[in-house]
Amino acid sequence: MGSALGENTARASDDWRKIVSNSVVSADQLRKSTGVPAESVRPVIERYPMRINPYFLSLIRKPDDPIGRQVIPDPAELDEEGVSENGYADDPFCEEALSPVGSLVHRHPDRVLFLVSGFCAVYCRHCMRKRNAGRKSAVTADAVRRAAAYIGKACRVREVILSGGDPLLLRDAFLEEILAQMAAIDHVERLRIHTRVPCALPARITPGLVDMLSRFSPLFVNIQFNHPDELTREAADACKMLADAGIVLGSQSVLLKGVNDDAAVLARLMEKLLSIRVRPYYLHHPDPVRGTAHFGVSRERGVEIMRRLRASVSGMAIPHYVVDLPGGRGKVPAEAVQV
Repeated sequence: MGSALGENTARASDDWRKIVSNSVVSADQLRKSTGVPAESVRPVIERYPMRINPYFLSLIRKPDDPIGRQVIPDPAELDEEGVSENGYADDPFCEEALSPVGSLVHRHPDRVLFLVSGFCAVYCRHCMRKRNAGRKSAVTADAVRRAAAYIGKACRVREVILSGGDPLLLRDAFLEEILAQMAAIDHVERLRIHTRVPCALPARITPGLVDMLSRFSPLFVNIQFNHPDELTREAADACKMLADAGIVLGSQSVLLKGVNDDAAVLARLMEKLLSIRVRPYYLHHPDPVRGTAHFGVSRERGVEIMRRLRASVSGMAIPHYVVDLPGGRGKVPAEAVQV
């Protein structure tokens, strides 16, 4: 990490809020930190906001490396040629149409997705909710009560998934209240949190947060790790704290061109995840979200990468390679989708 870009801005600190508050959010800040010309990214940031916190910035060796590509704006995000014709859309999975009450998505009979925050430690350029990044605030206490009331009447729902944005950037007390209201519903059997925090802001995983989360067993936390260079000592320590508390950890990686579309890279990632007690769960085929086409990988290539991966690593390190079908139809094995 000593030669990484942004090393002068990354400071050892136990105050995760201070780390977030010092994030790179403007084109001029990005130029000073990485050398990326401000004029090349300013129009992109105006449409799709940027946030790179000092910790994640310190992992970037050069702007177009696998870490930089995930968070540094690219003019290709504004390229509209062929976007609609190829199925790219702001909300290809119809989350808003499948929302019976505010911030709640009910797409599957037995589980619901509750989008509790619009804020993230970093704004990933490949985000499936790119339309909302940096624009939506956290849910209100009233919205939580309405969601709980809906779930309480939907007796087939056995699982509640908190996502966003990032749920772990909520205040501990508010997150605890959300979890408590969901756990109090008789037919809800398990809770799940989708987060990038242990990867992108490991300082947020504090003893107080972990102690609170451990009271909601069984609790499953799925983390997005996309490249082995993200598995730093800090990230490993954050995952250790969660795992030691009995929280079940999984990884939901995204297959991204120029980041991890290589069997050897994915093999290193999956093996390193197992070593820190994070079970590889999903490898998502790139979603057809407007502004992300430059991350696209063909399914033929994805299938071949998975074939090579299966030949080189333990079965425990093999994630499910899935495609999320547009129109709210859900995830299916990528190998089963006709190309």
